Amino acid sequence: MATVEIYTTQTCGYCMRAKMLLQDKGVGYKEIDVNTNPKLRIEMTKRAHGEYTVPQIFINGEHIGGCDELYMLERSGQLDEKLSAA
Repeated sequence: MATVEIYTTQTCGYCMRAKMLLQDKGVGYKEIDVNTNPKLRIEMTKRAHGEYTVPQIFINGEHIGGCDELYMLERSGQLDEKLSAA
């Protein structure tokens, strides 16, 4: 199973949607809340090549993007492939 990391804040609707999709697929993930720790947001921005909005999602260390990109992968049938890669 893939390693999934998702940078979030508690009040972000897009974060909730992304987590819901992953939960519906039965995928565990590591949630990193950047709201209370500015250092984590800096880390996220560096890893996400300058992107600073949440969520920012990584699968096996690969930057996927945000909620829209996660759902695009789902619609194109590529998300399951990425999630099954170990």
